[in-house]
Amino acid sequence: MEKDAYKTIDRPSSEILFKERASKFFGYAFPVVSEDDVESALLELKSKHNKAGHFCYAWQIGKNYEHFRVNDDGEPSNSAGMPILGQLQNFEVTNILIVVVRYFGGTKLGVGGLISAYKTAAKLALENSKLVSKTINLDFDVTCEYDKMNLVMRLVKEYDLEILEQDLKLNCQFKIGVRKKEFEMIYDKFEAVFGFEVSSSHKTEEE
Repeated sequence: MEKDAYKTIDRPSSEILFKERASKFFGYAFPVVSEDDVESALLELKSKHNKAGHFCYAWQIGKNYEHFRVNDDGEPSNSAGMPILGQLQNFEVTNILIVVVRYFGGTKLGVGGLISAYKTAAKLALENSKLVSKTINLDFDVTCEYDKMNLVMRLVKEYDLEILEQDLKLNCQFKIGVRKKEFEMIYDKFEAVFGFEVSSSHKTEEE
């Protein structure tokens, strides 16, 4: 069954510290929806930890978990970014960036040790975050004359919908948000009302 909800965070986690043979791994989770958000978070951390050796990270973006990237930042290939991404996938979360900042402690950990350390720091960062569930919503437009406005409002209230935009100048125009799994049913309800003009860019995708 296609998902119509996803898990994410609304605010950055507090800092966690994981130590392994004198190396320090500081873990952070940030809510992100674009690569600009990722860059801003990295700049913030690089300013805070200006003597750290590595800023390894992974992010996953998209309500359908469709975009991701990893960065080992100088650590051996796949020893940092992939273990971090693995935790994002294990927790089944999206629109999140996890950064693990490492201060080298003088003892090499080996690839296996690095994988374990970055995985643990990422896991702790997510465990230290407040996860929230959000629904994937679609929208449609309704246009009607003023005498039909109360009927729009009644349907919005009956089905617990969200009015995203409204324009009541020449006639009544509404943009209405609805949970993805209910889109077809709600759209058809509005379309069946005499005097309503209903349209949506999502309609062709849904059919």
